[in-house]
Amino acid sequence: MTLAELGWSKFFAEAFVPYEAKGWVPARLIRETPINFSAFLGEDEEGELEEIDCVLGGKVWHDAANDADLPAVGDWVAVELGDENTDHVIRARLPRRSCFSRKMPGKTVEEQVIGANVDVVAVVTDSGPDHNPRRMERYFALIGRSGAKAVVLVNKADLFPKAHNEACAAELRELCPEADVHVTSALGGKGLGVLKKYLKKGVTMCVVGSSGVGKSTLVNQLYGEEWQWTSEVNEVTGKGRHTTVSRELVPLPKGGMLIDNPGMREIQMWTDEQTLRESFADVEARSAGCRFADCKHGNDKDCAIRAAVAAGTLDLQRLESFLNLDDEIEQLRHLAKKRQITVERWAKRNSRVKARNLNDRIQLEEDERGEWRD
Repeated sequence: MTLAELGWSKFFAEAFVPYEAKGWVPARLIRETPINFSAFLGEDEEGELEEIDCVLGGKVWHDAANDADLPAVGDWVAVELGDENTDHVIRARLPRRSCFSRKMPGKTVEEQVIGANVDVVAVVTDSGPDHNPRRMERYFALIGRSGAKAVVLVNKADLFPKAHNEACAAELRELCPEADVHVTSALGGKGLGVLKKYLKKGVTMCVVGSSGVGKSTLVNQLYGEEWQWTSEVNEVTGKGRHTTVSRELVPLPKGGMLIDNPGMREIQMWTDEQTLRESFADVEARSAGCRFADCKHGNDKDCAIRAAVAAGTLDLQRLESFLNLDDEIEQLRHLAKKRQITVERWAKRNSRVKARNLNDRIQLEEDERGEWRD
């Protein structure tokens, strides 16, 4: 595969110019481990895709404002090549054209990058136990912020009646008209031809979804061999073991690349109010009819949103989802601001300590010089 087939474009080439002068080479990260990264360099002299292991340079680590600024799977980086005695070192991360991320699970206020420079995010679900419109609203909001195209696969169609599958797909299309929603069956191969239309040369697709919905089976079939190990899933609960244990970018023989992900238990928000309102455009449009501009859609007088719910033109659960996500984003912003204040306080404290230590050292040296003269 050439660099262009790996997703290299004019955008990255222009950003790489300063690093090319230093003799570094462009590479795309395909895998991350606790100690290093794996990356593709493009074709070697024999026309084979060259893969290397590389480590993160200290400057890249120290210059990152947070973990999300560090290189992630899908990123393009500048690598200083080593030899048999020295490591290949990542010296810089190129700017991202897009970034699909979520809030890191748990109480921490950190962003977790799911896939960098992604063109399409394919969410795999089903019309059975995994069907959850409220969770899909979260996915749609995160994909909207990323800048990627949203695609939904209502998978395992062979397990449920056709009418039931189509009803679930229609509900998801109504939630996000911009998304492409397809009914598929990974086991029977149904719908894979539609999915392949997105996977052109240079296009990167990130595949996400709950554990046990068939992501790894889809990857296997698209790749043409058993790339990921799959396990049995309980047909009653729809639950299964995570058959994908790490995030990895997989090149496909006929063009395109997949970023396969472990099953995602939590879809916590990492977005902004504007993106949220774009994802809930129907709710936002109705809010223009509220009497007060700062209407909270609770007990405020002449609330157009509550009137729409009462009239049956707006689903109450969708309104509650919007309000919950709005509160979640507000809380995230508050916690992030609080964390920033704490970090700034520690930085000032450390600066004072360093200045005090420097003054003490200077004073000690002056005292020593004075004793020497005496």
